[in-house]
Amino acid sequence: QVQLVESGGDLVQSGGSLSLSCAASGSSFSIYAMGWYRQAPGKQRELVASITSAGRTNYADSVKGRFTISRDNVRNTVSLQMSSLKPEDTAVYYCNAHLTTLMHTTFDYWGQGTQVTVSS
Repeated sequence: QVQLVESGGDLVQSGGSLSLSCAASGSSFSIYAMGWYRQAPGKQRELVASITSAGRTNYADSVKGRFTISRDNVRNTVSLQMSSLKPEDTAVYYCNAHLTTLMHTTFDYWGQGTQVTVSS
């Protein structure tokens, strides 16, 4: 079981920067792949960035070069550094912990979300 708590959401002007943090509690944080998702009003939740237990990262095309995901397996945190923010980045941002076991059992845990609003 993993509990996730996001923080850092705020109102920011277009072109600005913001850093989101997700604190995880529970067991074996380091074995989970971690991700940041977002959901804008009226839209489906989408993957923004992910980082594997080995530290490999993946980004949505819309945020490549602007967002950076990182993890700290000592502090059990995952962060999303966002820069050059655009109004279309406005959404609720969710932290996700994902694990697929050798027996192909899947575990997914979600935080409660944090609001990011980018004004034009």
